Formats: sequence, C-alpha cells, structure tokens
Amino acid sequence: MSAATPPLPETPVSRPRLHYAWVVLAVTFAVLLLSAGVRSLSSLFLLPLEAEFGWNRGHISAVISLGILLYGLSGPFSASLLLRFGIRRVVGASLGMLGLSLALAPFITALWQYVLLWGVLSGAASGMLASVLGVTIANRWFVKRRGLVVGLLTASAAAGQLLFLPLMAQATDTFGWRSAVWIALGALAAVLLLVLLLLKDHPAQAGLPAYGADRVEAPEPFRGRILLEPLLALRDASRTPVFWLLAGTFFFCGFSTNGLIGTHLIAACGDAGMLAVTAAGLLALMGLFDLVGTTLSGWLTDRFDSRKLLFWYYGLRGLSLLYLPYALTASPAHLLLFSIFYGLDWIATVPPTVKLTGEAFGKQRAGMIFGWILVSHQLGASAAAYSAGALRSLFGSYTISFAAAGFVCLLAALMALRIRARAVEAAAGPAV
Repeated sequence: MSAATPPLPETPVSRPRLHYAWVVLAVTFAVLLLSAGVRSLSSLFLLPLEAEFGWNRGHISAVISLGILLYGLSGPFSASLLLRFGIRRVVGASLGMLGLSLALAPFITALWQYVLLWGVLSGAASGMLASVLGVTIANRWFVKRRGLVVGLLTASAAAGQLLFLPLMAQATDTFGWRSAVWIALGALAAVLLLVLLLLKDHPAQAGLPAYGADRVEAPEPFRGRILLEPLLALRDASRTPVFWLLAGTFFFCGFSTNGLIGTHLIAACGDAGMLAVTAAGLLALMGLFDLVGTTLSGWLTDRFDSRKLLFWYYGLRGLSLLYLPYALTASPAHLLLFSIFYGLDWIATVPPTVKLTGEAFGKQRAGMIFGWILVSHQLGASAAAYSAGALRSLFGSYTISFAAAGFVCLLAALMALRIRARAVEAAAGPAV
C-alpha cells in the first residue's frame, strides 16, 4: 500500500453498479499485456541480431537468459515495494524503466550494450510488472472471483503475445527490428497514461470494500524492511515441504514455456524452413488459445482441487513437447495441432499454484512467497533459454531440448500430487 494512504475505519457502504475493482483489473491487464508483449520481442530479434551483428546464437540466448533470470528475481522485492510504496507508483516507475530500455535499444552496436539494456534493465523492469502484480491486485481488490481474476491477469501474457508478435514480425520483416521497438515504445506511453489516470492502490482509496466484501477495510501498514522482508518470507517458507514442491514444479514450468518455446520456437521453425512471420503467427495462435485456457483454468481453480489440475496440466504439456520434434518435420497441420494443444496449457498452471500459495502462507505474505516461487520458474526458464541455444549451436537441432522439457513436465505432474492438503494447512499457521 502507499505510505500516504490514511487508515480508514471499517464501515458498511453501498455498492456501485460497476465496482472499481474491475477498472483496476482492466488497467492491470493492459500493463501485464504490454510487459509480456515487450518481453516476447527477444525471441523475434534473435535471428535479426544474429544476422546484423554476427553474434553467436548461444551468446544472444545467454542475454535472453539473463533477462529471464532478473525478471524472476525482481518478483519478491516487487511484492515488498508494492506494499510499501503502492501499486500506482511502482507500476509507473517500472514502465518508465522499460521505456528507457526500449528507447535506447535501436542504438546498440555491441553485445555488452544488448546485455545492459535487454538483459538487465528490461528484465528487471518487466519482472516488476509480472505475476506478482497480478497476485497483489487479486488479493487486495477481490474477495470473490480471485481464481478467475488471477487467470485473466495471467492470460494477459498470452494476449500480449497474441497482439504483439504478428505485428512486430511484420514490421521487422518489412522495416527492420528497430521499427518494432518504436511501435512498442508508443504502446508503452499509452498504457503509462492509463496507469497515471485510473490505477488506485487499494479499495479504501476509492471508499469501497473489496469486490465481494461487506465493509471498507483499512489497508494494513507495511512495517517490514523493503529488502529484508522478502528474505524473511523466503526463510520461513523454505522450512515447509509445500514450498519446495510448488517451487520445483514451477521450475519445470518455466523450463518448458517461456525459456524454451517462447525463446526458441521461432528459431526452430526457421531451421525447418518456415518464415519468421509464419512462426510468429504460430506463437500468436498459442497466445490466443492460452488466453482461453488460462482464463478457464482460473474458473476451474475456484471449483476443483488445484493439485489434480496441476497434474493434468503438466502431464498434457509434457506429451505435447515430446510430440513437437515430429511436428516440426511433418506437415504444417501437425505444427498447427501442437500450437493449439500446447497453447491451451501454456500458463494454465499459474492460477492453481497461486491458490495453493495463498492457502499455505496467508494473504499478507502470499505475494512475496509467490514471488520466490516465480524466481524458481524463471531459473528454469533461464536454464532452458541458454541450454537450448547452446545445444542448438553444438548439435544443430533443438530435438534434445524439446524432449528433455517433455520428460521434466511428466515429472512435475507427479510432484504436484505430492502437495497434500494437510501439508498446506500445516504451513499456513506460522507463516501468516
């Protein structure tokens, strides 16, 4: 919460026809959509940068890997900053950092500059605008429909990919990769304006209860230290088996999604003789189906056992990745089938993981601890982004990487079933 927000008494209020929580949800959706769209440009620029500057694909993959890693590491501290300074300030500052990385990117001439802008600055800034922000919005503004809200905000990443990649691919193919950067910068400016005009930190700031609540509740003051509190939350969470199971499954989630498919599918399709614009269209199609799949996952999470949902999500994703090497060498219809099937499952794992985290560690710390679980996700993604590029340079193929990702997803499916309800309940006590 913002330090400037005065405490308010708990009082009953009349409900407006349209609760302001839905306005906040819409603005946050736009922010997360933009952030995901900007980060997806890294996969699109892999081949153009390799061609223009002669950089090794493994080196470019290492920069993308660094950005993914910092994207995850900033999550827990983002949760702490959101509590201390408020959503509007933190989101605005993060969009400003992301805009700076975009504005300077067209002028790079050396790999170290790409490392600084795209690996460090963009990675850290977009990490502040990732899933932790969505969890904070869901916990702060919604009592009912939290699973659906998390699903919608998670699906914004797919929507960003859906809207950005085809347009950026066409701009890159016609005018060069720098034109795509300028388009993204213009979109960022528009979203920043929405944030400054409409985003509020807490329902109490609008004189309203959270959606589904009966009373206006004063926001709890943040009393911890910004840098220390996330570390204390990690210390407490790491003492519970449920944390390691959630973090372990999320490591494999990152390994099999944005680190591998999100980073290397366009390049893999290029190896198979497919145009970059067509390959970007496949990723966009995945985004379309993931928008449906992740939103549906949020709805299912409100109604069914999250552990069983994770079992099916990881298991089906693993089978689709084992099928991918064949699809790349077979007819386009097989690759289309993979894109639809995999897209439905892309990040459907987030809503049940968020719910289990909240049940285990309580509302106040859920954002920070989910941030650490997201670090594990990004460690897996970072490992996949680098290793897949290195293996491609060594063997001339992505087959080993796709197969390995498929098998670890099957392992994650079994791990999900080990998250027992009683373990979640036991963990909830001391952590709140």
